[in-house]
Amino acid sequence: MQQNSCIAITGGTGLVGGKLVSTLPRPLVLTRSPEKYNKQSCSEVRYLKWDSNQILESQDLEGVTGVIHLAGDPIAQGRWNTIKKQKIRDSRVIGTRCLVKSLAAMKQKPSVLVSASAVGFYGDRPGDVLDENSQPGVGFLPEVCQEWEAEALAARELGIRVCLVRIGIVMDTSGGALQQMLPFFKLGLGGPLGLGRQYFPWVHVDDLVGIIHHCLSNQTVSGPINAVAPQATTNWQFTKSLGKVLHRPTLLPIPKFGLKLLYGEFADNLFDWQQVVPKVAQDSGYQFQFPGIDDTLQDLLG
Repeated sequence: MQQNSCIAITGGTGLVGGKLVSTLPRPLVLTRSPEKYNKQSCSEVRYLKWDSNQILESQDLEGVTGVIHLAGDPIAQGRWNTIKKQKIRDSRVIGTRCLVKSLAAMKQKPSVLVSASAVGFYGDRPGDVLDENSQPGVGFLPEVCQEWEAEALAARELGIRVCLVRIGIVMDTSGGALQQMLPFFKLGLGGPLGLGRQYFPWVHVDDLVGIIHHCLSNQTVSGPINAVAPQATTNWQFTKSLGKVLHRPTLLPIPKFGLKLLYGEFADNLFDWQQVVPKVAQDSGYQFQFPGIDDTLQDLLG
């Protein structure tokens, strides 16, 4: 990005957004609680109040040359019920709609919108190898992802290049799925989900940050881009690798019914087969720092 660029980011106080902010030129963080962060902020970072159902005034975004949109209600926190699923959908679909309307009001519009999506777009696809041209799956998450992406793509009508980053399971010890698993694995209670044969798409947090920067700077990239590591991994392979790094046994399979008691309908998604490949990222020249699960877990935990 250019030296005088100003990047606006939603979700900038979350797991991925927090890491991105420190790598961006003059970031403008859109958040519900700017007063919480402005006191501890350095002069290079500005915080602006934004709720996902709010359309910002054009002067609030003056000087913004690019936008990263990561905001959304956490999918894996809390048991899924009707209210939770509505929050998941509305925070993404309505939030993206309001953000694009905010961009439409700007006199000088940003050149690029990098909007998060998820590999949930593909659903449960046993036996398929899924790239960015693959059709969407069936079910709640694929439907949400399609609506979410459609709202972001509306920014193309404003002359803005739009990248849809379909994010896999983010590997990082400071949050997300890996952080939730670690206490059980450290006690020797970790194990594969069922038989563990299902492929699952993951990405090192540093590569996710790298792919988002790749989208910002590479003008040939637009539309969907899978943010997943290139080396396909089954749940069984991941489980064994994690146990090896932690020097713990991983002998106890975790049955679906136990997870359904904790997470409700969301547990079904943990058993989905998703062999997703990062075709667009690799074809457009992105070089993965952590292509394999062994090196990733060694970096994060070893």
